[in-house]
Amino acid sequence: MKKTNKIESDLNRFRQIVRGRVREELRRHLGHQDMYGRQGKRVVSIPIPHLDLPRFVHDPGGKGLGQGEGDAGSGTGAGKDPGRHVLEAEFSVDELAKMLGDALELPRIEPKGHDEIENRTHRYTGISPVGPESLRHFKRSYRRALQRMISSGAYDPDNPRVDIVRPDRRYRTWKTISHPRSNAVIVYVMDVSGSMGNEQKEIVRTESFWIDAWIRSHYQGLQSVYIVHDAAAKEVDRETFFRIRESGGTVISSAYELTSRIIQERYPATEWNLYLFHFTDGENYSRQDTERCKEILAEQLLPGLNLFGYGQVESYGTSGDFYDALAARFGDDDRVAMSHIPNRDAIVESIKTFLGKGK
Repeated sequence: MKKTNKIESDLNRFRQIVRGRVREELRRHLGHQDMYGRQGKRVVSIPIPHLDLPRFVHDPGGKGLGQGEGDAGSGTGAGKDPGRHVLEAEFSVDELAKMLGDALELPRIEPKGHDEIENRTHRYTGISPVGPESLRHFKRSYRRALQRMISSGAYDPDNPRVDIVRPDRRYRTWKTISHPRSNAVIVYVMDVSGSMGNEQKEIVRTESFWIDAWIRSHYQGLQSVYIVHDAAAKEVDRETFFRIRESGGTVISSAYELTSRIIQERYPATEWNLYLFHFTDGENYSRQDTERCKEILAEQLLPGLNLFGYGQVESYGTSGDFYDALAARFGDDDRVAMSHIPNRDAIVESIKTFLGKGK
Protein backbone atom coordinates (compact mmCIF):
# COMPACT_ATOMS: atom_id res chain seq x y z
CA MET A 1 0.00 0.00 0.00
CA LYS A 2 2.84 2.41 0.84
CA LYS A 3 4.51 1.71 -2.52
CA THR A 4 1.24 2.38 -4.33
CA ASN A 5 0.81 5.68 -2.52
CA LYS A 6 4.41 6.60 -3.34
CA ILE A 7 3.82 5.86 -7.03
CA GLU A 8 0.66 7.98 -7.04
CA SER A 9 2.52 10.79 -5.32
CA ASP A 10 5.35 10.66 -7.86
CA LEU A 11 2.89 10.57 -10.74
CA ASN A 12 0.98 13.58 -9.42
CA ARG A 13 4.23 15.47 -8.90
CA PHE A 14 5.28 14.63 -12.45
CA ARG A 15 1.99 15.91 -13.84
CA GLN A 16 2.51 19.16 -11.96
CA ILE A 17 5.90 19.45 -13.66
CA VAL A 18 4.18 18.97 -17.02
CA ARG A 19 1.63 21.66 -16.20
CA GLY A 20 4.43 24.01 -15.20
CA ARG A 21 6.22 23.35 -18.46
CA VAL A 22 3.11 24.17 -20.44
CA ARG A 23 2.77 27.46 -18.59
CA GLU A 24 6.39 28.35 -19.29
CA GLU A 25 6.21 27.45 -22.98
CA LEU A 26 2.65 28.53 -23.74
CA ARG A 27 3.70 31.16 -26.26
CA ARG A 28 5.32 28.42 -28.33
CA HIS A 29 2.22 26.23 -28.10
CA LEU A 30 -0.29 28.94 -28.99
CA GLY A 31 -0.10 28.27 -32.70
CA HIS A 32 -0.47 24.50 -32.41
CA GLN A 33 -3.82 23.17 -33.51
CA ASP A 34 -3.53 20.09 -31.25
CA MET A 35 -4.13 22.33 -28.24
CA TYR A 36 -7.83 22.42 -29.03
CA GLY A 37 -8.12 19.11 -30.86
CA ARG A 38 -10.18 17.41 -28.17
CA GLN A 39 -12.32 19.86 -26.30
CA GLY A 40 -14.99 18.88 -23.80
CA LYS A 41 -17.36 21.19 -22.00
CA ARG A 42 -14.77 22.45 -19.55
CA VAL A 43 -11.52 20.55 -20.09
CA VAL A 44 -9.02 20.65 -22.93
CA SER A 45 -6.38 17.94 -23.43
CA ILE A 46 -3.02 19.20 -24.63
CA PRO A 47 -0.58 16.64 -26.05
CA ILE A 48 2.91 17.45 -24.78
CA PRO A 49 5.65 15.78 -26.88
CA HIS A 50 8.95 14.28 -25.72
CA LEU A 51 7.96 13.48 -22.14
CA ASP A 52 7.79 10.01 -20.57
CA LEU A 53 5.66 9.02 -17.62
CA PRO A 54 7.81 7.51 -14.85
CA ARG A 55 7.39 3.76 -14.78
CA PHE A 56 9.06 0.57 -13.63
CA VAL A 57 11.05 -1.30 -16.31
CA HIS A 58 11.73 -4.97 -15.75
CA ASP A 59 15.20 -6.14 -16.80
CA PRO A 60 14.96 -9.92 -17.06
CA GLY A 61 18.67 -10.46 -17.60
CA GLY A 62 19.81 -13.13 -20.02
CA LYS A 63 17.31 -14.41 -22.52
CA GLY A 64 14.19 -13.64 -20.54
CA LEU A 65 10.76 -14.89 -21.57
CA GLY A 66 10.30 -16.94 -24.70
CA GLN A 67 13.46 -18.95 -24.29
CA GLY A 68 13.96 -21.92 -26.53
CA GLU A 69 13.97 -22.61 -30.20
CA GLY A 70 11.84 -20.65 -32.60
CA ASP A 71 11.91 -18.53 -35.74
CA ALA A 72 12.81 -14.89 -35.70
CA GLY A 73 10.00 -12.39 -35.96
CA SER A 74 8.97 -10.93 -39.29
CA GLY A 75 9.53 -7.28 -38.39
CA THR A 76 11.49 -4.85 -40.47
CA GLY A 77 14.29 -4.46 -37.96
CA ALA A 78 15.13 -1.96 -35.28
CA GLY A 79 14.57 1.71 -35.98
CA LYS A 80 17.27 4.29 -35.52
CA ASP A 81 15.09 7.36 -34.79
CA PRO A 82 13.79 8.25 -31.32
CA GLY A 83 10.12 7.69 -30.66
CA ARG A 84 7.67 10.52 -30.12
CA HIS A 85 6.16 10.11 -26.67
CA VAL A 86 2.96 11.95 -25.87
CA LEU A 87 1.47 12.80 -22.51
CA GLU A 88 -1.92 14.48 -22.31
CA ALA A 89 -2.21 17.19 -19.69
CA GLU A 90 -5.74 18.37 -18.94
CA PHE A 91 -6.59 21.98 -18.20
CA SER A 92 -9.84 23.75 -17.58
CA VAL A 93 -10.70 26.60 -19.93
CA ASP A 94 -10.27 29.03 -17.02
CA GLU A 95 -6.76 27.70 -16.39
CA LEU A 96 -5.86 28.14 -20.04
CA ALA A 97 -7.24 31.67 -20.03
CA LYS A 98 -5.16 32.57 -16.98
CA MET A 99 -2.02 31.10 -18.56
CA LEU A 100 -2.76 33.01 -21.76
CA GLY A 101 -3.14 36.26 -19.85
CA ASP A 102 0.13 35.67 -18.01
CA ALA A 103 2.04 34.64 -21.14
CA LEU A 104 0.92 37.60 -23.24
CA GLU A 105 0.56 40.07 -20.35
CA LEU A 106 -3.02 40.80 -21.30
CA PRO A 107 -5.05 43.40 -19.37
CA ARG A 108 -8.28 42.29 -17.76
CA ILE A 109 -11.42 43.03 -19.78
CA GLU A 110 -13.62 45.81 -18.44
CA PRO A 111 -17.21 45.02 -19.54
CA LYS A 112 -18.93 48.10 -20.86
CA GLY A 113 -22.05 49.85 -19.60
CA HIS A 114 -22.56 48.35 -16.14
CA ASP A 115 -24.88 51.26 -15.39
CA GLU A 116 -27.12 50.17 -18.25
CA ILE A 117 -26.49 46.45 -18.64
CA GLU A 118 -28.13 45.04 -15.56
CA ASN A 119 -30.79 42.67 -14.28
CA ARG A 120 -33.33 43.95 -11.76
CA THR A 121 -34.94 41.65 -9.21
CA HIS A 122 -37.35 42.31 -6.33
CA ARG A 123 -36.55 41.07 -2.84
CA TYR A 124 -38.96 41.10 0.12
CA THR A 125 -37.11 42.78 2.94
CA GLY A 126 -39.59 43.51 5.76
CA ILE A 127 -43.13 44.01 7.12
CA SER A 128 -45.14 47.22 7.11
CA PRO A 129 -48.59 48.23 8.53
CA VAL A 130 -49.46 49.71 5.11
CA GLY A 131 -49.31 48.35 1.62
CA PRO A 132 -51.31 46.87 -1.26
CA GLU A 133 -53.67 44.01 -0.50
CA SER A 134 -51.81 41.80 -2.94
CA LEU A 135 -48.84 41.86 -0.54
CA ARG A 136 -50.79 41.27 2.65
CA HIS A 137 -48.99 38.82 4.97
CA PHE A 138 -51.78 36.62 6.31
CA LYS A 139 -49.84 34.93 9.12
CA ARG A 140 -48.47 38.21 10.45
CA SER A 141 -51.92 39.83 10.23
CA TYR A 142 -53.56 36.88 11.98
CA ARG A 143 -50.95 36.86 14.73
CA ARG A 144 -51.38 40.60 15.29
CA ALA A 145 -55.17 40.26 15.51
CA LEU A 146 -54.86 37.29 17.91
CA GLN A 147 -52.50 39.22 20.19
CA ARG A 148 -54.86 42.19 20.20
CA MET A 149 -57.92 40.05 21.08
CA ILE A 150 -56.12 38.14 23.83
CA SER A 151 -54.75 41.31 25.42
CA SER A 152 -58.18 42.98 25.35
CA GLY A 153 -60.01 39.88 26.65
CA ALA A 154 -62.07 39.57 23.47
CA TYR A 155 -60.73 36.12 22.56
CA ASP A 156 -63.07 33.17 23.43
CA PRO A 157 -61.32 29.77 23.45
CA ASP A 158 -64.72 28.05 23.08
CA ASN A 159 -65.40 30.09 19.96
CA PRO A 160 -61.89 30.71 18.58
CA ARG A 161 -62.85 33.23 15.96
CA VAL A 162 -60.27 35.87 15.11
CA ASP A 163 -61.42 39.01 13.39
CA ILE A 164 -58.73 40.87 11.46
CA VAL A 165 -59.43 44.59 11.44
CA ARG A 166 -57.57 47.28 9.57
CA PRO A 167 -54.94 48.08 12.24
CA ASP A 168 -54.03 44.34 12.39
CA ARG A 169 -53.08 44.07 8.77
CA ARG A 170 -49.42 43.62 7.90
CA TYR A 171 -47.86 43.79 4.42
CA ARG A 172 -44.66 42.62 2.83
CA THR A 173 -42.22 45.32 1.77
CA TRP A 174 -39.69 44.92 -1.03
CA LYS A 175 -36.92 46.75 -2.79
CA THR A 176 -35.34 46.52 -6.22
CA ILE A 177 -31.93 44.89 -6.39
CA SER A 178 -29.81 45.68 -9.44
CA HIS A 179 -27.30 43.06 -10.59
CA PRO A 180 -24.81 43.92 -13.33
CA ARG A 181 -25.33 41.59 -16.27
CA SER A 182 -22.03 40.34 -17.63
CA ASN A 183 -23.18 38.40 -20.65
CA ALA A 184 -21.33 38.65 -23.92
CA VAL A 185 -21.65 37.46 -27.48
CA ILE A 186 -18.87 36.93 -30.01
CA VAL A 187 -19.74 37.13 -33.70
CA TYR A 188 -17.18 35.35 -35.85
CA VAL A 189 -17.18 36.21 -39.54
CA MET A 190 -15.01 34.33 -42.03
CA ASP A 191 -14.44 34.56 -45.76
CA VAL A 192 -14.97 31.09 -47.28
CA SER A 193 -14.38 31.99 -50.91
CA GLY A 194 -12.06 29.89 -53.02
CA SER A 195 -8.94 31.80 -51.99
CA MET A 196 -9.33 30.84 -48.32
CA GLY A 197 -7.75 27.39 -48.00
CA ASN A 198 -7.48 24.85 -45.18
CA GLU A 199 -4.33 26.41 -43.74
CA GLN A 200 -6.05 29.77 -43.39
CA LYS A 201 -9.06 28.15 -41.72
CA GLU A 202 -6.83 26.33 -39.22
CA ILE A 203 -5.27 29.66 -38.28
CA VAL A 204 -8.76 31.08 -37.70
CA ARG A 205 -9.73 28.01 -35.64
CA THR A 206 -6.68 28.40 -33.43
CA GLU A 207 -7.22 32.11 -32.86
CA SER A 208 -10.94 31.68 -32.16
CA PHE A 209 -10.19 29.06 -29.50
CA TRP A 210 -7.96 31.45 -27.54
CA ILE A 211 -10.26 34.41 -28.08
CA ASP A 212 -13.15 32.33 -26.71
CA ALA A 213 -11.14 31.17 -23.71
CA TRP A 214 -10.01 34.68 -22.74
CA ILE A 215 -13.33 36.46 -23.19
CA ARG A 216 -15.30 33.61 -21.57
CA SER A 217 -13.20 33.94 -18.41
CA HIS A 218 -14.52 37.49 -17.92
CA TYR A 219 -18.27 36.90 -18.31
CA GLN A 220 -20.97 34.85 -16.64
CA GLY A 221 -22.31 33.72 -19.99
CA LEU A 222 -20.85 33.75 -23.47
CA GLN A 223 -22.64 33.02 -26.73
CA SER A 224 -21.09 32.68 -30.17
CA VAL A 225 -22.49 33.41 -33.61
CA TYR A 226 -20.81 32.12 -36.78
CA ILE A 227 -21.21 33.81 -40.15
CA VAL A 228 -19.55 32.75 -43.41
CA HIS A 229 -19.50 34.72 -46.62
CA ASP A 230 -18.35 34.67 -50.18
CA ALA A 231 -20.56 36.67 -52.52
CA ALA A 232 -23.38 36.19 -49.97
CA ALA A 233 -23.44 35.69 -46.20
CA LYS A 234 -25.23 33.16 -44.01
CA GLU A 235 -25.26 32.09 -40.38
CA VAL A 236 -24.00 28.55 -39.68
CA ASP A 237 -23.07 26.37 -36.71
CA ARG A 238 -19.52 26.12 -35.44
CA GLU A 239 -18.66 22.85 -37.18
CA THR A 240 -19.87 24.13 -40.53
CA PHE A 241 -17.99 27.38 -39.98
CA PHE A 242 -14.63 25.62 -40.09
CA ARG A 243 -15.47 23.06 -42.76
CA ILE A 244 -17.45 24.84 -45.46
CA ARG A 245 -15.72 26.06 -48.59
CA GLU A 246 -17.28 27.95 -51.43
CA SER A 247 -15.92 28.88 -54.84
CA GLY A 248 -17.62 32.21 -55.44
CA GLY A 249 -16.36 35.74 -55.21
CA THR A 250 -16.22 37.96 -52.15
CA VAL A 251 -18.75 40.62 -51.15
CA ILE A 252 -17.83 41.54 -47.59
CA SER A 253 -20.71 43.94 -47.06
CA SER A 254 -23.13 40.99 -47.12
CA ALA A 255 -21.54 39.69 -43.92
CA TYR A 256 -21.58 43.08 -42.18
CA GLU A 257 -25.23 43.60 -43.09
CA LEU A 258 -26.17 40.17 -41.71
CA THR A 259 -24.15 40.82 -38.55
CA SER A 260 -25.96 44.12 -38.03
CA ARG A 261 -29.38 42.45 -38.39
CA ILE A 262 -28.52 39.66 -35.96
CA ILE A 263 -27.26 42.09 -33.33
CA GLN A 264 -30.30 44.33 -33.64
CA GLU A 265 -32.75 41.43 -33.44
CA ARG A 266 -31.08 39.22 -30.83
CA TYR A 267 -28.30 41.06 -29.02
CA PRO A 268 -29.11 44.74 -28.42
CA ALA A 269 -26.09 46.72 -27.30
CA THR A 270 -27.90 47.95 -24.19
CA GLU A 271 -28.05 44.38 -22.88
CA TRP A 272 -24.95 42.66 -24.30
CA ASN A 273 -21.21 43.09 -24.46
CA LEU A 274 -20.55 42.65 -28.18
CA TYR A 275 -17.44 41.36 -29.93
CA LEU A 276 -16.97 41.02 -33.69
CA PHE A 277 -14.01 39.24 -35.29
CA HIS A 278 -13.66 39.08 -39.05
CA PHE A 279 -11.13 36.90 -40.85
CA THR A 280 -10.52 37.18 -44.60
CA ASP A 281 -7.68 37.30 -47.10
CA GLY A 282 -8.48 40.94 -47.77
CA GLU A 283 -9.85 40.64 -51.28
CA ASN A 284 -13.22 42.28 -51.85
CA TYR A 285 -15.48 42.48 -54.89
CA SER A 286 -15.09 46.19 -55.52
CA ARG A 287 -14.02 49.48 -54.03
CA GLN A 288 -17.67 50.46 -53.90
CA ASP A 289 -18.42 47.49 -51.67
CA THR A 290 -15.45 48.33 -49.47
CA GLU A 291 -16.89 51.82 -49.03
CA ARG A 292 -20.22 50.24 -48.12
CA CYS A 293 -18.47 48.08 -45.50
CA LYS A 294 -16.90 51.13 -43.89
CA GLU A 295 -20.28 52.83 -43.73
CA ILE A 296 -21.89 49.82 -42.03
CA LEU A 297 -19.06 49.60 -39.52
CA ALA A 298 -19.11 53.29 -38.69
CA GLU A 299 -22.87 53.78 -38.52
CA GLN A 300 -24.36 50.43 -37.47
CA LEU A 301 -21.76 48.19 -35.84
CA LEU A 302 -19.02 50.11 -34.04
CA PRO A 303 -21.33 52.25 -31.88
CA GLY A 304 -22.49 49.13 -30.04
CA LEU A 305 -19.34 46.99 -30.08
CA ASN A 306 -16.85 46.48 -27.28
CA LEU A 307 -14.30 45.45 -29.89
CA PHE A 308 -14.00 44.85 -33.63
CA GLY A 309 -11.09 42.61 -34.53
CA TYR A 310 -10.02 42.30 -38.17
CA GLY A 311 -7.53 39.58 -39.10
CA GLN A 312 -6.18 39.42 -42.64
CA VAL A 313 -5.19 35.78 -43.11
CA GLU A 314 -2.95 35.93 -46.11
CA SER A 315 -2.81 33.11 -48.64
CA TYR A 316 -0.55 32.38 -51.56
CA GLY A 317 -1.28 34.52 -54.60
CA THR A 318 -3.59 37.02 -52.88
CA SER A 319 -2.88 40.67 -52.18
CA GLY A 320 -6.09 42.07 -50.77
CA ASP A 321 -6.24 45.74 -49.82
CA PHE A 322 -9.18 45.60 -47.40
CA TYR A 323 -6.79 45.91 -44.43
CA ASP A 324 -5.40 49.17 -45.80
CA ALA A 325 -8.88 50.54 -46.43
CA LEU A 326 -9.98 49.82 -42.84
CA ALA A 327 -6.74 51.13 -41.38
CA ALA A 328 -7.12 54.43 -43.23
CA ARG A 329 -10.64 54.92 -41.84
CA PHE A 330 -10.49 53.31 -38.38
CA GLY A 331 -6.77 53.12 -37.53
CA ASP A 332 -7.16 55.54 -34.62
CA ASP A 333 -10.41 54.05 -33.30
CA ASP A 334 -9.81 52.42 -29.91
CA ARG A 335 -12.62 49.94 -30.58
CA VAL A 336 -10.79 48.50 -33.59
CA ALA A 337 -7.88 46.03 -33.53
CA MET A 338 -6.26 44.86 -36.76
CA SER A 339 -3.61 42.28 -37.56
CA HIS A 340 -1.87 40.67 -40.51
CA ILE A 341 -1.65 36.87 -40.11
CA PRO A 342 0.59 35.52 -42.90
CA ASN A 343 1.23 32.17 -41.18
CA ARG A 344 1.06 30.30 -37.87
CA ASP A 345 4.09 32.12 -36.53
CA ALA A 346 2.03 35.32 -36.51
CA ILE A 347 -0.79 33.89 -34.36
CA VAL A 348 0.71 34.94 -31.03
CA GLU A 349 1.09 38.59 -31.96
CA SER A 350 -2.34 38.59 -33.60
CA ILE A 351 -3.99 37.31 -30.41
CA LYS A 352 -2.11 39.89 -28.38
CA THR A 353 -3.26 42.62 -30.77
CA PHE A 354 -6.89 41.56 -30.50
CA LEU A 355 -7.00 41.03 -26.74
CA GLY A 356 -4.47 43.61 -25.60
CA LYS A 357 -6.94 46.50 -25.51
CA GLY A 358 -8.70 45.25 -22.39
CA LYS A 359 -12.15 45.63 -23.95
